[in-house]
Amino acid sequence: EEKLNLDDSQWEDIHVVTGALKMFFRELPEPLFPYCFFEQFVEAIKIQDNATRVKAVKTLVRKLPKPNYDTMKVLFEHLKKIAAKESVNLMSTQSLGIVFGPTLLRPEKETGNMAVHMLYQNQIVELMLSEYSKIFG
Repeated sequence: EEKLNLDDSQWEDIHVVTGALKMFFRELPEPLFPYCFFEQFVEAIKIQDNATRVKAVKTLVRKLPKPNYDTMKVLFEHLKKIAAKESVNLMSTQSLGIVFGPTLLRPEKETGNMAVHMLYQNQIVELMLSEYSKIFG
């Protein structure tokens, strides 16, 4: 509820801004990718054929609640712009997947498959960035 002064020097450090964005998504009552969709997205990312995999992810994204879909579309559009400047900021789609995957997409209950889940979380974010226009277009 408090007003933010974006002209304050604390916001000049990109790490502060990124940390605030990640914290916002981490503290939501449910991840941006709702818990009930976690396994479905994991199954979709496992599909070997790229065109079929993209189609499966697009179908799932379209089934998301409207606020999740709208937020996801804006967020991934922004992350895509960041990836486009990789030569300057060193943030590739892979790096963004590593940073945002576990924040945006996680199972409701952690199991012993944490390392495997992390790999899929990263891959899902990477795919959504690299195939943004097909998934959200």
